[in-house]
Amino acid sequence: MTMQPDDTLRPRKERKENADKRRRQVLDATCRSIVTNGLVKTTLATVAKEAGLSQGVAVFYFKSKSGLLTEALRDLYQSYEAHWSAAVDAAPEDPVSRLVALIRADFDPKICNQQTLSIWYAFWGEQAFVPQYSEITREYDENRGGAIREACMDLLPDDPVRAANVADWIDTLTDGYWQNLHLFPANTDNEKSLAASLECLKALLPEYAEEIATA
Repeated sequence: MTMQPDDTLRPRKERKENADKRRRQVLDATCRSIVTNGLVKTTLATVAKEAGLSQGVAVFYFKSKSGLLTEALRDLYQSYEAHWSAAVDAAPEDPVSRLVALIRADFDPKICNQQTLSIWYAFWGEQAFVPQYSEITREYDENRGGAIREACMDLLPDDPVRAANVADWIDTLTDGYWQNLHLFPANTDNEKSLAASLECLKALLPEYAEEIATA
């Protein structure tokens, strides 16, 4: 039987810090395992090996492979949402600046890189078969989609149908560039994808083209 570390004699704050550290180790190792082995071949054993911990530690915190992968996806979305939310919060309050900040955040190499994209697409490819994945994706995509729609509605308050369409096109456009970056990295890069996205935004919102160019 695998023995778990006995933290019962440690102060509560230290125990929580240790638990958070272990969870972080396991979640980060899960992502590395997905990059190396793919989603299907990622197991509690491959994750434990990546983390340099016993398999029992992964079981202790996440119970099963399914639980571990579900939490890994949630953690990925939480990091992504924290990133674009921080970008919007740091931007000027006008809707053009918020919208441009959202798009720029999508192509930041910290968020959009070959390793991270491979993890995203591994999970998205399994959504039809794992309801938990689609539920998490729907929740977090709605948050980002709502931020885009809000900015577009502020820009086009008298034309809600056009605002909704522009918001949908922006969301779809950036998703498409992520796919190109994942599948055809030799043909494009983050800077080109960002520049093309902003050019498209100017075409969708010609009355705000100057503001977009300087945001």
